[in-house]
Amino acid sequence: MSWIEVLGFVTGAVSVAFAVRESAWNWPVGIANNVFFFILFWKAKLYADAVLQIVYVIISIYGWWHWLRGGVSHSKLPITKTRLQAGILLFLVTALSTALMATILHKFTDSQSPFGDGVTTALSLTAQYMLSRKLLENWWVWMTADVIYIFLYCYKALYLTGFLYALFFAMCIVGYIGWRKSFMGVRQSAEAAQ
Repeated sequence: MSWIEVLGFVTGAVSVAFAVRESAWNWPVGIANNVFFFILFWKAKLYADAVLQIVYVIISIYGWWHWLRGGVSHSKLPITKTRLQAGILLFLVTALSTALMATILHKFTDSQSPFGDGVTTALSLTAQYMLSRKLLENWWVWMTADVIYIFLYCYKALYLTGFLYALFFAMCIVGYIGWRKSFMGVRQSAEAAQ
């Protein structure tokens, strides 16, 4: 265990806690987390996960702005559900991205787990995009990725990070329940106003 892993653990837990509470502070804390995890994953030869951190920074800047100004008339963005067509498209993009990344990692790097690295990267990108749009189902995608991450990080002897992802999994359950209540409350208020 290194200081980088500890700092990644702390900033990761705080970032997800802010996301669970629908706080836009999840974005700047998440950016700090991305820096720590980039270093950690690069040293562990989890190259796709390392590069993913750079993409996260870009999506985080977008998400930060979108959460604060992406609603009607540049207001706070509300939670919404993923439409069927968008869900199918996100699934297909995730599957194709997994296949592409796993192939690249297998052929061009010394990755010891190209499929695990590829699938978690693809799922995480999809979940992060969904989070930036405040799509309720982002939590299900995160939970799927977290389960795989737990096994991957334990395999790489990154036990604290594996524990962090177990914590993330639990926080995702809380996040989904809280966001669903918020979504249903807004929906009921809108129906009552009609």
